[in-house]
Amino acid sequence: MNNSLFAASAADLTIERIRALAARPDQVESLTLEFKREYSKSMVKTIAAMANTYGGMILVGINDKVEPGVERVVGVDAQEEIDKIASGCREKFDPPWEPTFIPVPFNDGTGRSVVVIRVDANVAPRPLLIDLQAPIRLSGQNSIADRDRLLKLAREEPSAGVLPMGQNVMSPNLERDREGNCTADFILRTGINLPMGEAGAWRPLSEKTVTALAQALNDSAFPDALYTLGNGSFSSFMGFRQHGYNRSRTARLVYRGLSNSPVPHPVEAVVTVALPEVYGTSAATLATVTIDVISRVRRYADTLDKVGVPGEEYRYPVPNLLALLEGILKTTVDPKVVAEIARITDIDPALVAQPRELHLVADRQVKELLRPEILREIPDAGASTGGIFRANPALDLRDIADRQEQVDDWLRQLGLDAGLTGMEALVEDYRAKTPPTA
Repeated sequence: MNNSLFAASAADLTIERIRALAARPDQVESLTLEFKREYSKSMVKTIAAMANTYGGMILVGINDKVEPGVERVVGVDAQEEIDKIASGCREKFDPPWEPTFIPVPFNDGTGRSVVVIRVDANVAPRPLLIDLQAPIRLSGQNSIADRDRLLKLAREEPSAGVLPMGQNVMSPNLERDREGNCTADFILRTGINLPMGEAGAWRPLSEKTVTALAQALNDSAFPDALYTLGNGSFSSFMGFRQHGYNRSRTARLVYRGLSNSPVPHPVEAVVTVALPEVYGTSAATLATVTIDVISRVRRYADTLDKVGVPGEEYRYPVPNLLALLEGILKTTVDPKVVAEIARITDIDPALVAQPRELHLVADRQVKELLRPEILREIPDAGASTGGIFRANPALDLRDIADRQEQVDDWLRQLGLDAGLTGMEALVEDYRAKTPPTA
């Protein structure tokens, strides 16, 4: 779920956050979000439709249409509305079920609140029927599941997630030469899983949409982050464009730093969009977007004396890795990038999830990759050549502070798993000296 309000605790749901959400010019109703002025009978069908699709959130007490001069967040009598909605669910749902209700008061003496209805598709008893039919969400509206969709819902395992919040990503491998030696210092991977819209499930990729995604990536924070990682190892680059394995349902976009050295590409990034194959099978329904960063700066430095401290073995400065992680996360929530990914998969941009997992695989111990500065080894701490880094699902990576908090958490984990102390102080010192960027 793109909006962190879906994962926030009840204590963190405030009327200020809800007003900010309603005021966002890009925040419109979608497959997973609806605004309702007050209870109506159609709301029960919307709850069932969200439960049978990807889940979602309904905010009651907010006008669904924005009109000049009209207050959008108007509020309701929370208990009265909850009683009506719960009663409707009990009367209509088969099997009986209720979503989660969270009243968020105005705290202004009026007694009014916004009622947040959370519909978690991972815990709802699917299919959730109304009058022997299974409502579903299509293109931001309610519809009825056809026979095939109903059978899929009925055959689901009870514990099977609809769209994993963890957004599991397959661990990458470092490429090796013919002698079996690694050809890069490390590879970093993140990614997301995406549902498929009706048209996206069968049509081939469009050259125009793939080109538009490449342009959005080139206009994002990603290239600057890659240049910072390179630390002067290249002065020219090839922006994101199609390269390598591209097919009707797979797009592979590659960025390369260019150098006239035995290491021609000190830094490389690969963004792969893979739509599920549909010919002859109906098993796969999720698309994947995978982001890989391959760095060879240390190898480049071994061939020339222009990177790092002359005469010393090159090690990656922690601030450069911090900038890389921030650049990746900022790119994954960039509105233009999100819009193009949504266009390719034919879904609402609200369904383009945020990355929740990061993999690092290095060719040596991580402590040997990092510039020591104030980092100190913990005696007998053991070795680490990478790791899996989970994201906090309550953080909204579109928010600068949340994004920085996530990056800082990952770096602290990186240091501790590598058997190093001092990472926390190093990151805090960097933050104190560097103003945040939007």
